[in-house]
Amino acid sequence: MAKSPSSAARRVTTPGGALRAVAGDESVATALDKVIHERIRLGIVSALAVNERLTFNELKQLLQTTDGNVSVHARRLEDAGYVSCHKSFEGRVPRTEYRLTAAGRKALERYLGHMEALIEATRGK
Repeated sequence: MAKSPSSAARRVTTPGGALRAVAGDESVATALDKVIHERIRLGIVSALAVNERLTFNELKQLLQTTDGNVSVHARRLEDAGYVSCHKSFEGRVPRTEYRLTAAGRKALERYLGHMEALIEATRGK
């Protein structure tokens, strides 16, 4: 008698030969949060997870990217409710600070859990 699939992730091979992790009936790879999964956005939420707040310039320097990249990706995270943005001035110089929201922290934890399941399934554990 065949056993029903458990809720633990397991490996399956797609018709094209690609390996993917499956948790129950849902693919872990497709369950990844597409907002966070992009490299710059993952860098932003990860940096904010270990820092109470970071300025625009600190993020730009930390991620070694351009003004445009930080701006566009931070806005996407802000629109998703994952980061908050506070704009002010120091003298005549604009200052933009970002913080990770509670929703952003939960989303990052969920994302990391999915990645761990994918890694475990790929390694056959």
